[in-house]
Amino acid sequence: MRQQVEADPAAPQAASGPRGVRWFPRMLALAFVIVVVDQLTKFWAVSTLSDGRTLRVLGDLLSLRLLYNPGAAFSIGTDHTWLFAIIAAIAVLAIIWFAWRVRSRAWGIAFGLVLGGATTHLLDRLFRQPGFARGHVVDFIDYAGFFVGNVADVCLVLGGALIALLYLRGVALDGRRRDG
Repeated sequence: MRQQVEADPAAPQAASGPRGVRWFPRMLALAFVIVVVDQLTKFWAVSTLSDGRTLRVLGDLLSLRLLYNPGAAFSIGTDHTWLFAIIAAIAVLAIIWFAWRVRSRAWGIAFGLVLGGATTHLLDRLFRQPGFARGHVVDFIDYAGFFVGNVADVCLVLGGALIALLYLRGVALDGRRRDG
């Protein structure tokens, strides 16, 4: 005679349930798409905007112009490009470590966005001119003269904002809300 065991409502759902799904492969796929799109748009920007021209998209609010950024956001730390390569590498490894435990679609998307953005910045630092671990990031999206960025920057900001929102709402990596 079989004994029927009731599921503990406090226990995590089985791997087949929505919270049991591992989002890691999907997060990696999203990050890969971001890297490809970012690198393709940078290739386009270099081939189209290298002559110094500016293409207006939305008047003075949004335009496209090519810059090579050796520093971080707003060209901070331009003499420490090698340091940003190390920081990007550590960030990529840390994101992968945390993302392995993700069981939530929202966290998977957030980590995928940040991983894609950080990975493509790392690739720029490692493989673009002027040399290994000193490469400059290609920026070409000009936001009304306030700053110039790229697709990876957009993904990093969106992913970071989503991580902050999930944290502030008390959503754990498995998708459950924390008490308190």
